[in-house]
Amino acid sequence: MDDINVLHHRCLLNLRRRIRDVGDGRPAQERYMRLQKDGDTLRLYNGNPVGQQFGPKCARGDRIGCGIHSENIEAGFTTVFFTKNGKEVGSVEVPVSAEGLFPAVGMHSMGEEVKVDLKAEWLLEEDDSLMMVDSHEDDWGRLYDIRVSGTLLEYVGKGKSIVDVGLAQARQPLTTRCHYYEVEIVDAGEKCYIALGLARRDYPRNRHPGWSRGSVAYHADDGKIFHGSGVGDAFGPRCFKGDIMGCGIMFPRDYILDREGDMDDWDRLEVHSGHAGVQNVLYLNDEEEEEEAGEGVEQGPEGRKVTVFFTRNGKLMGRREMVVPHGGLYPTVGMLSSGEKVKVDLHPLSG
Repeated sequence: MDDINVLHHRCLLNLRRRIRDVGDGRPAQERYMRLQKDGDTLRLYNGNPVGQQFGPKCARGDRIGCGIHSENIEAGFTTVFFTKNGKEVGSVEVPVSAEGLFPAVGMHSMGEEVKVDLKAEWLLEEDDSLMMVDSHEDDWGRLYDIRVSGTLLEYVGKGKSIVDVGLAQARQPLTTRCHYYEVEIVDAGEKCYIALGLARRDYPRNRHPGWSRGSVAYHADDGKIFHGSGVGDAFGPRCFKGDIMGCGIMFPRDYILDREGDMDDWDRLEVHSGHAGVQNVLYLNDEEEEEEAGEGVEQGPEGRKVTVFFTRNGKLMGRREMVVPHGGLYPTVGMLSSGEKVKVDLHPLSG
């Protein structure tokens, strides 16, 4: 394509960049700049509508980074560098205004979606330069047909039959210190076969949460709850893109999980949700304890009974009693159709 055709066929996009003036208390300002894109080629645009070939093309799953070397910033210039999947692609020297340089991201076509990490760290080593990004993979003990990118889980399985379950199970079980987690549906995919719940540590990899013994789960596609059975019960509304589903445990007050050890600082358990409307239901209130005294603390064949609860967009959907298997109950997310993506917060409650 010659230069004339490039100018004819390029697409322009207004990217709103919000700049916050730190220190003088002035309100945030909005600025606009023009971005251009030619196909899917990664180009370098440095204050000029005509880009230069700079690095390899990027595709789904790639991680692109941008940073600055601040050695010469006092002279009014700095070096801006770019990375792809942790490897430096190149750099360019640019002038720095008094306001500084602000992160900016542009997108062009329908369906484009990115995950931004503004706290990535760049560490220089003797042999190489690496951008260290917290992938959160250490949060997960098991991952089958699930790809992790930060807090985003993406289904990468076949999605052809019920055995093509994508399963993500947290490394740690829920405890009285961390008793609740949430999943936001970023993309419902073809069928929204997304489920969140709790399961034993050795839960089978090809079974949706809730379908097999030692698990319970709320399923987004039909709003049903599955509790150790392939047949679900009506429970709550269906869930769609943008909905936030939550799951937690109401522990008896004298409950201590084997792995928790001593629990002598109860003040730390007075927590509030990061989402408005979700109450801290770590413990059953006094009235409920009296009504369920014979059930909530009963010793089962494998362990103690607890009450598992589910939420949708900050509202309590319902509860189910469940025996805690040996080792505890682990946050478990299942997906089963192409294109499904969820964002998981394993620690949504903060003091």
